[in-house]
Amino acid sequence: MQLLEAYGVTTVFGIPGEHSLELYRGIQNSDLRAITPRNDQGASLMADGYARASGKPGVCALMGGPGVTNATTGIGQAYADSVPMLVISSASHSSSLGRAWDRRDENFDLCAITRPLTILSETVRDPEEIPGLIGQAFDIFCSQRPRPVHIAIPPEVLEERVTERWQAAPARDLPTPAPFEISAAADLLAEAGSTLIVAGGGAQGASAEISALAERLNAGVVMSSAGKGVLSDRSPLSLGGGIASPAVHQYLAEIEVVLAIGTELTEAQHFAGGLRVDGQLIRVDIDPARFRDPLPASIEVLGDARIACQQLLVALDGREIRTASQDTATSLIAVRSRQALDYSELENRHIVLLNALRNQLPDDAMLFGDKTQLVYTGNTAMKTYLPRSWFFPAGFGSIGCALPGAIGGKLAFPDRDTVALVGDGGLMFTVNELATAAEENLCIPIVVWHNHAYATIRDGMLSRGIAAIGVSPRAPDFMQLAGAFGCPGTRARSLAEFQQALREALAHSGPSLIVVHEDEDWLQ
Repeated sequence: MQLLEAYGVTTVFGIPGEHSLELYRGIQNSDLRAITPRNDQGASLMADGYARASGKPGVCALMGGPGVTNATTGIGQAYADSVPMLVISSASHSSSLGRAWDRRDENFDLCAITRPLTILSETVRDPEEIPGLIGQAFDIFCSQRPRPVHIAIPPEVLEERVTERWQAAPARDLPTPAPFEISAAADLLAEAGSTLIVAGGGAQGASAEISALAERLNAGVVMSSAGKGVLSDRSPLSLGGGIASPAVHQYLAEIEVVLAIGTELTEAQHFAGGLRVDGQLIRVDIDPARFRDPLPASIEVLGDARIACQQLLVALDGREIRTASQDTATSLIAVRSRQALDYSELENRHIVLLNALRNQLPDDAMLFGDKTQLVYTGNTAMKTYLPRSWFFPAGFGSIGCALPGAIGGKLAFPDRDTVALVGDGGLMFTVNELATAAEENLCIPIVVWHNHAYATIRDGMLSRGIAAIGVSPRAPDFMQLAGAFGCPGTRARSLAEFQQALREALAHSGPSLIVVHEDEDWLQ
């Protein structure tokens, strides 16, 4: 735990167990803040939210066996969305590993469970292995595509003493693109008749550079849900998170050169069976595996997004840019107009609520979205002005992530307004973490979109001629539920009531529930 402090860790999420007690002795002897969720799944989802907000690894301290298996949802979510997470767990006693002796909390090979969900998963046999493994984890977080790391430590190893104080090791630098890749990309961008930039989660650290690049190329920028805010929606060049919009799909297919920066361009982002890129594609990515995706790149730029954009700006400096004289802003206005016509009646109801929320929040507010129809619309329609302010688990799609994610985000930035957006069904997956938010006095308004169903799944069943079985679970009385946790609860029956409830929630010292029913008249 002192070694983690040396790497800059301040917060650890987890529930102590009999085999992990020595981890908590380490916490006691450090300045780390220990956050106790009500389920180990909550620990991993909180660590995920902490990392998404801060860009720093979220850290879990877990017991082995069910502690780790409970946490695999958050670990898988972090893996799918390239989120840095360090999971340190206990394991079975070394003498019983792989022997099936039926010891308590035994798992024959805990790392076999986490290995498909991590970039590195190892079991420690000697304390002296730990500094190297922790150093390897932080090197991964700092120098390549970030993903979870799991280190399992048997209890008798945790109890051993070490004679020297462990020191943090320096990480490698971020990868820098090869000059010939930058030169080829700059040539193609300068000569293109039309250009569109697509920015994903890997571009979150390159906001200023992408803004400058868009201005230099006079190019529109569309973002995935993970990339929302990389370019402010106040910019006339922004198409927001419209990568899932049919109007943007049509525009994208007409573009001569697409510059994709830190994005997978997969169905999880664009919700289309086959996204058309008929022009030439330049891909900038830190992960070489992305160049083997179904959408082949004309030019591959391997490296960190921010460094690559800086180098592209230098390579384009002083050059004549063919797109500079075009009226790109007017073209984008037309795309946004078509986009507005695509919204359904239900999506327009979502937009009424999202706009009311946006008007009450500062630019740097953090919104954590769950798997709910309100958030699906928000991925495209919610105005976002800064990077790392809109969070949605596109890749893994774990229901119930918004509340624990918001807890992690709020702990990372206590002074930033933080809101969880969740459906009535999804909230029940992790409603126990209301107790954690209340115990930690975290000001988090939780906006519940209440449609009495797992509505997207219900709609999919009905569209296929399947009876709506198992998709309309009975919801609790949310006002009484909030009261049981000592939280304010409001059902907003008008715009004024919603605005007032949100103002009061943002002034409250703990979490608050604000329930909005899908059929309220004020959402029309």
